Amino acid sequence: MSVQLHQVLLFCLTLTKGGCTFTNNHWGDWNDSQLLPTIQKLMKGYNRYLRPNFNEGPVEIGMSLDIASIDAISEINMDYTATIFLRQRWRDSRLVFPGNESVSVDGRLVSLLWIPDTFIPDSKRSFLHDVTVENRLIRIFSNGTVLYALRITATIACNMDLTKYPMDKQECTLQLESWGYNIQDVVFYWTRGNDSVKGLDTLRLAQYSVESYYTSVSEAVYETGHYPKLVLHFALRRNVLFFILETYVPSILLVVLSWVSFWISQSSVPARTCIGVTTVLTMTTLMMGARTSLPNANCFIKAIDVYLGICFTFIFGALLEYACAHFYTMQHQTLEDLHRELLREFCESNGNGLIPIMGPSQPSQSAEIGSTAEEATEQPVNSDIKNPPATREKVQSQGCGLSSVKDASRRAVSVFIVENPHNIDRHARTVFPTAFLVVNILYWLYYLFL
Repeated sequence: MSVQLHQVLLFCLTLTKGGCTFTNNHWGDWNDSQLLPTIQKLMKGYNRYLRPNFNEGPVEIGMSLDIASIDAISEINMDYTATIFLRQRWRDSRLVFPGNESVSVDGRLVSLLWIPDTFIPDSKRSFLHDVTVENRLIRIFSNGTVLYALRITATIACNMDLTKYPMDKQECTLQLESWGYNIQDVVFYWTRGNDSVKGLDTLRLAQYSVESYYTSVSEAVYETGHYPKLVLHFALRRNVLFFILETYVPSILLVVLSWVSFWISQSSVPARTCIGVTTVLTMTTLMMGARTSLPNANCFIKAIDVYLGICFTFIFGALLEYACAHFYTMQHQTLEDLHRELLREFCESNGNGLIPIMGPSQPSQSAEIGSTAEEATEQPVNSDIKNPPATREKVQSQGCGLSSVKDASRRAVSVFIVENPHNIDRHARTVFPTAFLVVNILYWLYYLFL
C-alpha cells in the first residue's frame, strides 16, 4: 500500500491549480487501471490552497522542537543564533487511505500539500538548510495525519538585562506563530508539553549553561486579529569563571600592587610615583578592554563596571595618599628648620637681652628687656590721659574679638597638622586592605545572592 501511495504522489508532479490530474499514461509497473480506487481518490481533486476542515472548525497543529545547537549569543546585538528541527503534525481528512502504514515522500513534494504558515516573529535572519537537498521531511499516515519536519537556523532577538553582568541570568524565548490563519482557522499546541523540546539538556555553550526551560501556549494579538502562539522559555546563566580569571583577578592584583608603595620610604619620590601612575594607567586599560564586548551605548550600570570602578578608586586613593604624605612631610621639615633657626637666633641674642617668643601664629616675634619693659609700665598712665574710658573699653572689646577669631583659626589649622607624617603610611597599611576586603564582601553578596 505504501509503495502504491508513493507512486501516486510521484505521479502528482503534473499538478494543476485545482489539484492532481491523472492521465491514461503508463507509469512504471502501474497504470490507471491497476491502481486501486481508494489510492486514486487520495490526491484526486486535492486543493492545497484550502486548509483541512474548511468550514468545519480549526485545524489542530501539534509542534515539537529539537535544539541542535545555539551557536552564538551576542550581548552587543542582543540576540542568539540557534539551529532547530521543527516538527509539525496535523490531520488532513483528504489524505486518509486504507491500511495501518505510513509513507515518507520526497520533501520536494511539499508544494503539492497544504502546510501551516508557521513563522518565528522575533527572527532577525533565518534560512532553511538545503545541502544536499532542502532539509524537509513529509510523512503521511493512513488516518490522514501529516508529519512535516524541517531544519532551520535562525538569529532570534533576546532582550537582555545586563545590570548583573557577568553574573547575570538571561531569559530568552523562541516563539512560533501563524502568519495568516487566526485562532478560528488554526490552533497550536505542544505535542508533549515540556517534553516536546529536546536538546537543551545536552547543550554545551561557551559562556552559558542552560539553567531551566518550559513551554507555554498563548495568543498573539494584532490589529488584524488573534493568532495562535507557542513559546519556549529558557534561562541561560553565564559562567563567571572566565571573567574572574580575565578581569577580576588582574584588577585585584593591581590594587594590591598599589599598596606596595606604603612600605617604600617617602623620600623615594620616583619609585612611589612610578608605582602609582603605572597602576592607574594599567587599570584604565583593563577597564577599556572589559567594555569591548559590550554595547557602547546602553543604559546599564553593569556589575563589572562597578567592581572596576571600585578598584580604580582604591588605586587612585593610594596615589593621593602618597601626595598627602609627601606634602605633610615637606611641611614638617619646614617647621623643624624654622624651629632650629629660632633656637639659633635665641642663642645668638641671649646676651643682648632679646627673648624670642615662639608661637603658632607669630614664631618670629621678640621682646626686648630693660627699657622696653619700662615703657610698657609707663604706657597705661599715658593712655589713661590720652584715651577716655569709653574709647578704652571699645579697644578692649575689639581686641577680645580679634583674639577669639585667631584662637578659632589656630585650632582649625591644628586639625590639619600632622605631627608625624610617617603615621599616614602606617595607618594606610591597615585601612586600605581592610576597606577593600569589606567592599568585596558587600559586592559579592549583593550580586550573587540578591
